[in-house]
Amino acid sequence: MLLKRSVVLGVTIAIAIAGAGSAADAGTLKDFLLNSKMDGQIRAYDFNRFFGHNTTNLSAFSLGGYVNVHTAPIGGFSADLGFYTANSLGANSTNPDVTLMGKGSTINALGQAYLQYQMPSIFMVRVGNQTLNTPWVNTSDSRLIPATYQGVFAEVTPLSHWNIYGMRITRWKSRTSSDYDKDNLYYPSTFNGDHMWGGNSVVLSDTSPQAQGILAFGTSYKNMGISAQTWYYDYYHFANMFYGQASYTYRTGSGIDPFAGAQVSREWEANSLLNHLNIDSSPGQGVNSTAWGLVLGVNYDPASAIFGKGQLSWAYNQLGYHAGAVGGGAIVSPYTVGYATDPLYTTSMIRGLVEMGSGNAWKVKWTQHFADNQLLFIAAYASYHLHSAGNANDIYGDLTYFPQGFFKGLSIRDRVEVAHGDIPTGYFIYNRVMLTYDF
Repeated sequence: MLLKRSVVLGVTIAIAIAGAGSAADAGTLKDFLLNSKMDGQIRAYDFNRFFGHNTTNLSAFSLGGYVNVHTAPIGGFSADLGFYTANSLGANSTNPDVTLMGKGSTINALGQAYLQYQMPSIFMVRVGNQTLNTPWVNTSDSRLIPATYQGVFAEVTPLSHWNIYGMRITRWKSRTSSDYDKDNLYYPSTFNGDHMWGGNSVVLSDTSPQAQGILAFGTSYKNMGISAQTWYYDYYHFANMFYGQASYTYRTGSGIDPFAGAQVSREWEANSLLNHLNIDSSPGQGVNSTAWGLVLGVNYDPASAIFGKGQLSWAYNQLGYHAGAVGGGAIVSPYTVGYATDPLYTTSMIRGLVEMGSGNAWKVKWTQHFADNQLLFIAAYASYHLHSAGNANDIYGDLTYFPQGFFKGLSIRDRVEVAHGDIPTGYFIYNRVMLTYDF
């Protein structure tokens, strides 16, 4: 039923654009076709999980990608159709890592299908299936298929460097789903037949009420080294969230630019569907979460062909404990929990305070370009001090090669993270090898 709905939406958009084109006074069909664009991506991923204490290791392979068609604007109107696909090629029959593409052998999805109206640098509104790039509602794009959302997104630019956003999302499609549904990462993978995998915080049941989506408003400003944004999210029947983040980079002109940033998150909801999740004997507060963070660092560019630009940073986050609250003060994040794609400074590849609960964390990170930007190396160490689970740490290494010339657009990336503590098996090693070609 949902797949049919997405197909109907795509056809409706095509008809709308065709109708607008027939009514247009300027331009020709040839101009329309020449100014329309197509892009895409081919991906091949190989994932491997290694556990301690005689636990079965997991692995998975998948090949896929996407193709997007963007029509030229007519009277400010344009459309986008994006088809996403993933296939295991029969490689995941034994002990699969289901977070890559679930338990099935194929995923096919009409990931994007929207109609857009835009007045450049002034106003934009988009209706339909689409990607989103906001701090707590985003694509979580580290698998074959990104998370996408169904609804309305609008952006207003009152002044240069200042944007205001609003959105109402009614359904979403997870990274391992073929279609859109009214659920999120707190629901089981069997909910309403939706095969979403990857979250580790499944706390609702097949009989739980459907999720009613998101209402959100935000604003951002970027200019003269200042970058700031604030957001209000209403995850209907889950939580209300205020989030703010700001940073400043002091551009010295010497190639060494220090920066500092801060973030804060505040959540509340007395009647959340998660109110039964308490870690102590004094329930009753509902959702009650407070988090903040700091980051300090330096960007540098030695203007060397071998050692290119880089960054070194140190970050800290504090997630307060609230007795009687959901998860003892846990951050409720319906579209990133278990994915580890939230905006907290100390979140690692595998997990962060959203997944582990109240406590504090610090993280040091080094990013370095080599060989005329053909190599990118990232190393990080994160340490977590948790209220209910003791101490934990994550060690991270990441190397990406970007060939040039004939193979420009290709990237070969190997990511490894070793996690200790807060894990029943003692340790957890995650290796992800990713080949990506953008065209």
